[in-house]
Amino acid sequence: MKRALERHLNILDFTLASLLRRKAKNFSLLAVYLLVVFMLASLQFFVTALKREAAIILSDTPDLIVQRLSAGRQDLVPVGYAEEIARIRGVTQVRPRLWGYYYDALNGANYTVIASDDPMVAPSRAAVGAGVAKTRNLAVGDLVPLTSYDKTPLMVEIGSIFPHSSDLIAADMIILTPEDFKLLFNFPKGQATDLAVSVRNPKELSTVAAKIADRFPDSRPILKSEIQRTYQSIFDWRGGMTLIILASALLSFIIFAWDRATGLSAEERKEIGILKSIGWETSDVLLLKFWEGTVISLTAFLLGVVLAYGHVFFLSAPLFAQALKGWSVIYPRFQLVPVVDAYQLAVLFFLTVIPYTTATVVPCWRAATTDPDAAMRS
Repeated sequence: MKRALERHLNILDFTLASLLRRKAKNFSLLAVYLLVVFMLASLQFFVTALKREAAIILSDTPDLIVQRLSAGRQDLVPVGYAEEIARIRGVTQVRPRLWGYYYDALNGANYTVIASDDPMVAPSRAAVGAGVAKTRNLAVGDLVPLTSYDKTPLMVEIGSIFPHSSDLIAADMIILTPEDFKLLFNFPKGQATDLAVSVRNPKELSTVAAKIADRFPDSRPILKSEIQRTYQSIFDWRGGMTLIILASALLSFIIFAWDRATGLSAEERKEIGILKSIGWETSDVLLLKFWEGTVISLTAFLLGVVLAYGHVFFLSAPLFAQALKGWSVIYPRFQLVPVVDAYQLAVLFFLTVIPYTTATVVPCWRAATTDPDAAMRS
């Protein structure tokens, strides 16, 4: 056991010296390899962390959301629907919700406006997200002029600003009282944007949704699980689109791996011939090339993963964050909670390290089995 360990250590020491003799070629290869792993790992970390954040936020989503459709598009829901839905067995609560979007012509941003009876808002007072406050340069106590749909000016005082820690969901949010909300949008009485339904037994959600759709043919019940799947699919789709953009980096890696697999340089063949002539076995030469591939691939993989971790969780992935978060005038600023998917890292390892290491051994086996004198002459 000790002798085998010493053999591996000696070959590894010779491997490092051999790599340094061709440092220009090996460092360029390492740089491309590192770039590929870095981009792929960053994409994986960012998408996984976003999906986790979305899952946490959507855990507070109502069990069932009921919308009303008119000509295939969402329309306002009569509040009377809530009374009828509340009579369905298993339904514990039905809450009409008032929310909408307000376009700010000053900066071209869309704000999400929500009506709430929360104590933090009062008549002519609002709570706003940090993104809204930054865009309009607002502070607590400032007045914000809003224009209602009937062109009536509405002055709202900033009562509070949400902290940056809530930017993922509240960056573009304005919370008003129901009365101010109706004044702003000239909202008709007896109507709501949608209905939030709570069901006692989660297993009965599909049954309750079917009953609502049967009683109100113009309604569209949306299950909580459907909303969660939609957001997961959106991040998967955006991650796939970004991966397509990174295809050039993948192509570079494939070209380098193919170059290693198709043959050795004359210098490397000569080196193998010299090693064979001084008594190295074929297994020793293969072990040498195996360690060369392992050193380069593991170094690139480990450095790429570490740099990707810092890029995503400490710098918030500035290289492609906007492509995955979406596009808007107000971008949410938030710190992602580190989350690492061991399975995805293992897949990345086997897709990058194993193929390259194998590609370095196969051509060396052919060179190591030839006559040493012929190898040195070639």
